Amino acid sequence: MNTATKLLLPLSLAAVLAACAQQAPAPADTTAPAATTEAAPAAPEVAAIAVASGTYKLDPTHTDVLAQWNHMSFSNPTAHFGTVDGTLVYNADDVSQSSVEVTLPLSGLNSFTAKFDEHLRSADFFDAATFPVATFKSTKVEAAGTNKLTVTGDLTIKDQTKPVVLDVTVNGAGEHPMMKVPAVGFDATTTIKRTDFGVGAYAPNVSDEVKLRITTEATQAPAETAAE
Repeated sequence: MNTATKLLLPLSLAAVLAACAQQAPAPADTTAPAATTEAAPAAPEVAAIAVASGTYKLDPTHTDVLAQWNHMSFSNPTAHFGTVDGTLVYNADDVSQSSVEVTLPLSGLNSFTAKFDEHLRSADFFDAATFPVATFKSTKVEAAGTNKLTVTGDLTIKDQTKPVVLDVTVNGAGEHPMMKVPAVGFDATTTIKRTDFGVGAYAPNVSDEVKLRITTEATQAPAETAAE
């Protein structure tokens, strides 16, 4: 091999290596991107609902007391109490001066199964022939935040009275569009133990705890009627 060839071979090899280096992809950047912290958007403020002071009559057509329990860990049946009769006194200036009284006739109990309705009204449970109604009478009303109330009261079933606390939400208030009188609507929830009221058959296989969900509308009497 002559001297010129010896000199050209290293130069050619260097050129080939340089070309390969230009074609090879750049190594991936495995550095994790810097975390960016963005402030979560603030929750929109809930407007307070103005409820007019006065005495309201519960509307049984749009009032429902729904009870739900667990049956032997298999299902979660419900029953509702209709034909509710009740009066609500609301004091907008001092909510603690508000009150509510409700009567639940057991004749309106409906489990959506006629045979089970008969069993619920029997002496095994409510003994409706002897104790035809359940009642609730508030003992304390407290503000619990925007459009929220805590209502404590006495629940009486089968002549057994126990304190119950309702978590209440004001759904809306204003002039009733059809009746043209002040109206208000509420939802409420609580959990009670049926053994506290002598309705504890089959506990604990059938859950002792019963969840109550209440929705109601109420209206004030027309001015000319209220004045009489």
